Amino acid sequence: QVQLVESGGGLVQAGGSLRLSCAASGRTFNNYNAAWFRQAPGKERDFVATITWRGDSPTYGDSVLGRFTISRDNAKNTVYLQMNSLKPEDTAVYYCAASGVRFARDQRAYRYWGQGTQVTVSA
Repeated sequence: QVQLVESGGGLVQAGGSLRLSCAASGRTFNNYNAAWFRQAPGKERDFVATITWRGDSPTYGDSVLGRFTISRDNAKNTVYLQMNSLKPEDTAVYYCAASGVRFARDQRAYRYWGQGTQVTVSA
């Protein structure tokens, strides 16, 4: 069993930065690939980024490529999402997830989910 808790969301102006953290509990978290998804009001949950259990081969959604960076520290059981050059369209609830499947962009591949953290970007 893996429990995930996101933090680091908040209100930021366009062009600013935020770093999200996802703290995991459960001894097997380091065996899972991790990802970030986001869901804006009235929209479906979208893929943002994923990283392998080893912390390599990051993969990004087209809308965040070049602005966001996913990373993980397995010693701390934590996954991060560094978000730079934020835009109002980045406003959403951001979710952390864990999966046994590498490079998965489909949320159905993810078994464990956090409760989400709100990110709001003002114009």
